[in-house]
Parts: sequence; C-alpha cells; structure tokens
Amino acid sequence: MTRREFVESVGGTCSNWQWSWSFVNHAERFVIFGAWDRNTTGRRSMILSEGWMTNNRGRKNPGYQQSRDHVRLVEEEGYALKTFPMEYSDARKSEDGIGPATIGGFTPKLSDRTITKIGNAWYASDNADDVQLAEEIEISERYPEGARTTISINAFERSAKARKACVRHHGLNCTACGCNFKSVYGPLGEDFIHVHHIIPIVSVGEEYQVNPVKDLMPVCPNCHAMIHRVNPPLTIEQLRRILGK
Repeated sequence: MTRREFVESVGGTCSNWQWSWSFVNHAERFVIFGAWDRNTTGRRSMILSEGWMTNNRGRKNPGYQQSRDHVRLVEEEGYALKTFPMEYSDARKSEDGIGPATIGGFTPKLSDRTITKIGNAWYASDNADDVQLAEEIEISERYPEGARTTISINAFERSAKARKACVRHHGLNCTACGCNFKSVYGPLGEDFIHVHHIIPIVSVGEEYQVNPVKDLMPVCPNCHAMIHRVNPPLTIEQLRRILGK
C-alpha cells in the first residue's frame, strides 16, 4: 500500500499528492499528518514548523500553507487530529545535505492526537503523555522498582575541559531563565549548572571539535529538560520567548 492509497482508504484528500504533507477528511472532520520518526520524542511529534515555510534552497515549500490551513482547522474549527508514523530517509539528499524529505517507510495506522504549539512549531501528542501527580495515584497501585537489569547504550564522551571553558566564558547563570544556583541554594548550589550542547552529540554521531563558546551554553536542569522535551530540541532563544525573557 502506498501512502496515497492509505490516506484515501480513510477518506483523506489533499491539493496535490506529490507535495502535500497533510490531508483532510471534511466529511468526518479530521486532519491527518505523517509523524516523522526523526521529529518524535516519546509521545510527542513535531508535525509542522514555521521554519518549513521555505526549503534548503530558500524557495517556498508548496505544502506549507495547506498544512497551516489544516492546523487551523484543528485549532479553530474543532477538527480532530490523527497521525501515522513515517520513517525518514536521506536517500534523495545530495552530499551538501540539500534535497527533499523522503519517506523510507510508514505504518498504515492512524492514532488520535492532540495539538500543541511550542515556540514556532506545532506538536501532536498522546493524552497518555500526561504524568500522574503523586496525589492522583491510588494507594492500592503497586509499581515494582529496583530490579537489576543490563542495558546496552551508545555512550558519547563529553569533554570536562570544554565544560569549564564554557562556564568560564558564559558564567553560571542559566542562559534561558537566569537562575543562579548559589543565589538560590547558597553554598550547596555553588558552581552547579548544566551545560547544553547546541548541536546534540547524538546527531553528530562521531568525534568532533567543540567550540565551548559557540557550541555550549549553561542552562539549569529544568530548562535543559524542556529544551529536550521535543525533537529537534528547542533553541535557547525559543525557550526564552516561551518564558517571556
């Protein structure tokens, strides 16, 4: 089954099957987006970004305005949002990284999602993404912890010297919210701060020379967690705007 055959099988349509990113079923009032694996973290997927208005060559992406109209149907007209998983492929990109996004594969299954705008992008989320507060968990429920397991991971070495150079230049205040741990916690918080890699190490995939002034920024753990709650991660400036800084 092709992507078009799948979308048509659930009553979806679009303006152009070659360049459309999103689809709509007006009869049943729902919108469909493909959820790229590379833009998915946990149960949240970035489905549209204002940065996608133009392509790598600076030309307007023909699918952007249609997708923006489909988002408006969800936000303002009460249409439901549904997504299906898509695998990203670099097969059609040139050596300089320029080229269209290519589908490596997809799963022909729709999931009901909710929509949220964070910064300059829109995300599809599962309701199950909500975390229970302690007072919401019934006492009768039991969750076993402490079992010893073996986990294989890819470990990426971080340079302690680069971290020190970053802090020496930028200081110990969070560059997103301004928090200083010594000011809040006294001696306990002295010299404490996280260091955020502007380009995630995992996305580089190999050893590279890090510039501690340009590539690293000090951030508090809360802001660091919020930056990486979506994929691709938020920029420091995007988080500042969310915080009203």
